[in-house]
Amino acid sequence: MMRSDRPRRWPAYAVAGLFLGYAAGKAAFATQARLGFPGGPPVPASEAATYFMDAATAQWLATASGVAGAGIVLLTVLPTGRRVPRWLMLLVLAVMAAAVCGGAGIMAVDGFVGIGVGWQWYHGLLGIAVIVLFLETIRSYATSTGRQRFVGGRTGP
Repeated sequence: MMRSDRPRRWPAYAVAGLFLGYAAGKAAFATQARLGFPGGPPVPASEAATYFMDAATAQWLATASGVAGAGIVLLTVLPTGRRVPRWLMLLVLAVMAAAVCGGAGIMAVDGFVGIGVGWQWYHGLLGIAVIVLFLETIRSYATSTGRQRFVGGRTGP
């Protein structure tokens, strides 16, 4: 497999779309004051009753986090994002990676092995795709904003 240091924009656009889809699903459940996600495993009423926060509030906060995540990921490929200090963007992306890879990893493990949440194999495939796309988004941003070398009378990556 050949390694490419060329920056790619499409993974960031795909991740932004996934974040917006997540936000839409959370908003749909927020309007119904339900925990969970459309197409995901149902949350038992007993678990919902003991949840630490009101279901609608939790889902609206998740909606906001999905919209914010899409915005941050889009900053990695838009000119506006180049004004953000590289170290700050990489720090934010690292924190997001922990959350994204954690959630998607749980989907994948539960989908293929079964840990009791209720995700299915196709959710596991989606979890793996999300992890790969998000990590590629970070790699592409880090590559495209890395230090430029002076090579043969011109600057190059």
